[in-house]
Amino acid sequence: MRGTDGADPSAARLCEVCADAVSMTGAGVMLMSGDLPSGSLCSSTPVSTLIEELQYTTGEGPCVDAFHQGRPVLEPDLAHPDVARWPGFSPPAVAAGARAVFGFPLLIGHVRLGALNLYRDQPGALTDDQHSDAIIVASVAARTILNFQADAPDGAFAAESAQGTNYRFVVHQASGMVSVQLGVSVAEALLRLRAYAFAHDRPINDVARDVVARRVRFE
Repeated sequence: MRGTDGADPSAARLCEVCADAVSMTGAGVMLMSGDLPSGSLCSSTPVSTLIEELQYTTGEGPCVDAFHQGRPVLEPDLAHPDVARWPGFSPPAVAAGARAVFGFPLLIGHVRLGALNLYRDQPGALTDDQHSDAIIVASVAARTILNFQADAPDGAFAAESAQGTNYRFVVHQASGMVSVQLGVSVAEALLRLRAYAFAHDRPINDVARDVVARRVRFE
């Protein structure tokens, strides 16, 4: 996939194209592995960045559900949903300016890479055309991510992806330390990190840095 100037597009450009193609205010791509988010590949606006950070910190939101369920997850009115489902994610997302959010899984066959998040600053459902376009865009995004990775060395992330990525390696390091401190699994340790970050109204990567620097210890 090439940009109009012949250069490989950056991950950030990928998210901008996704938002434009579906006429959304912003877009973000979250990569996931197993049950856990690996981090945000890209986001097109500051609000998109916050949406990705909130989903990573709280472990809930449209991308998380879309990935686990393998289908689009749509919330046309985040401030007044028919069914409240994201108590940690929704209030700060609404406060930041997100009024409608839509998650679409990134699929290659039956393999799930993560999810595409689309948001709008006004409430309202997707039109049929927008819904169809979003499915196509999510498919293109998934294949573009694989194209980014195709020429990367084994075990390394592609340069195009790395330019806009925050994979939060420090969070995984901190999860290992908390796992040892509490004698629990790494998955449970990550939940403890998330709970601490949520309770103290802090980004999880900031808390993780404190754990790694031994400024915070879990007892």
